[in-house]
Amino acid sequence: MATRLTTIDWVNKVDGFPDPERDPQRYSEEMKRLYTLTWKDDQGSFPIGYVPLSVLEALENTHADIRGPMDVDHEARTICLFQEPATEPERTKLVGRLTAYWRHNHTFRILDGWRNELWPVYGRSGELLFSIERVAMGLFGNARFGVHMVAFLRRNDGNSRYGFRIWVPKRAANKSTYPGMLDNTVAGGLMTNEDPFECIVREADEEASLPEDFMRKNTKETGTITYIYITDERAGGEQGWIYPECQWVYDLELPADGSVTPSPKDGEVESFSLHTVEEIQEQMAQGLWKPNCALVMLDFFARHGVLTPENEPQYDELQARAHRFIPFPGPHWPSWQHASPPERKA
Repeated sequence: MATRLTTIDWVNKVDGFPDPERDPQRYSEEMKRLYTLTWKDDQGSFPIGYVPLSVLEALENTHADIRGPMDVDHEARTICLFQEPATEPERTKLVGRLTAYWRHNHTFRILDGWRNELWPVYGRSGELLFSIERVAMGLFGNARFGVHMVAFLRRNDGNSRYGFRIWVPKRAANKSTYPGMLDNTVAGGLMTNEDPFECIVREADEEASLPEDFMRKNTKETGTITYIYITDERAGGEQGWIYPECQWVYDLELPADGSVTPSPKDGEVESFSLHTVEEIQEQMAQGLWKPNCALVMLDFFARHGVLTPENEPQYDELQARAHRFIPFPGPHWPSWQHASPPERKA
């Protein structure tokens, strides 16, 4: 009989990178396979990513004309890279040249999923240092930013202990990452210079055919979740990449009469279906959800009173791990790094 997943199982899957204060021994072991990518400004050096040893080896085997100047401190286990040239557009071009070179030479399988989407890497004051192809971010362990939304409607028909239903999409079978798994109603990555709310409005149209006017009037931002994910093979390449992530989370209440419903549009989603809380809990127990989307759903359950300190023994662990400190800069650094859990709704 297959093992049934619990709340803490999902938390461990998504926030798999050990916290140096909570688990220093595991953190020390994990860091043996990593170097820290650093950036220098007028205040000194600070971290912006985690670089696996395989990427360090590839950097050392790549000519400086392609990757640019590199300073490696093997004693401190740090790499300083992409500091030159002096402007952000030129640095973005340099990063693009390096990652395209590796893609052309099939250096890393993760680059086979190339998306032609640029994602941002930030400095300590929230300034843009450079942008990088989204699938290449895992090579350098940079912080990633995205948006997730749960759409629901009110319904009391005696078939659930809870008075609402949730729209759940099934990812398309041809997706390069987590094909066929269950997801949040709408989700997507934050591209360079994109506002989180504008991103969720765009993604809602592209993925779920939800009207822009309705989204702008009814979508509610609920806060953020933060975690550091270690990829498995379902993430579209080799396992073991480090993904520090911050997700802006939104709720959308849809009309109970069904006058506004999500439907597939761009091929990212195979179908949408309406589910009770109990049905989703069973799906999660069976491991049918994309991992970080499961964490967003657990956050939704906590905010809406489905999970409470009284009925979930790991409630405090969920809140701590879903709002953990991220050691790298972001667009609103440092406020986003350690998000406080939102208040529970009555």
